[in-house]
Amino acid sequence: MTARPPLAVLGAGTMGHGIAQVAAMAGYDTRLFDAMPEALETARERIEANLRKGIQRGKVTPEERDRALDGLSYSRYLGEAADGVGIAIEAVPEKLDLKQKILARCGEAAADRALLATNTSSLSITALAEGLPARDRVIGMHFFNPVHIMALVEIVRGAETSDETVAKAREVAERLGKTPIVIADSPGFASSRLGLALGLEAIRMVEEGVASPEDIDTAMMLGYRHPMGPLKLGDLVGLDVRLDIARYLHEALGSPVFEPPTLLERMVAAGRLGRKSGQGFYRWSEDE
Repeated sequence: MTARPPLAVLGAGTMGHGIAQVAAMAGYDTRLFDAMPEALETARERIEANLRKGIQRGKVTPEERDRALDGLSYSRYLGEAADGVGIAIEAVPEKLDLKQKILARCGEAAADRALLATNTSSLSITALAEGLPARDRVIGMHFFNPVHIMALVEIVRGAETSDETVAKAREVAERLGKTPIVIADSPGFASSRLGLALGLEAIRMVEEGVASPEDIDTAMMLGYRHPMGPLKLGDLVGLDVRLDIARYLHEALGSPVFEPPTLLERMVAAGRLGRKSGQGFYRWSEDE
């Protein structure tokens, strides 16, 4: 049997567990790291639930499920997860200093010339690479939620990212069954900048009483063929994540388009974060 190439996913949250799932299904020896044991247990449960649903829908065979689960391991220790890997994908919260710290520690434990990717949806790749000894190997690989369904990966090239690193990131994305696009290192890249502009305007419309969240989402799904409305998507991504990105883009671009709506600020302060908290613009059950 061909050996599985080792890959580490750093962070077991909404995006991290999905990336780990598709990596294991693609035949990687996938090591999922999170310092919080409860996050690892939740990730394990979500991955197993996703695979069960895949079997029920005829998208995954029992053999594929078993191979994926056999290829997954879980660790509370970053050095253990990243030891000798050729590919590392960081998926911790959107905090520049935290991501830099994780990437630096990973770079010390990973193999020479390892790909050091970040799943950031908005932060500068060039800024994330500052202070790291391997700036040419740092690259953005922005996945979309839910990872096991969404086909796109934005590959974001920093100022010092090498051609070799871009080529390797493309290869990894394609092995994961994704379609990669290459984007310059600009605030919000392409997808977050466009998607957030739409999402924030939808929140302002709710705030102004223009229409209900359900009707706004229906307008975009039926009128513009979006697979999901912007408010339900915000719930799925996490309204706290949306708020962090809005604050960053408002500061970076200076555009009123990205000024966080008061309603969004209030919902996050009240703990109404969307799917992860059970309530945002919609109510969510545990099995959704």
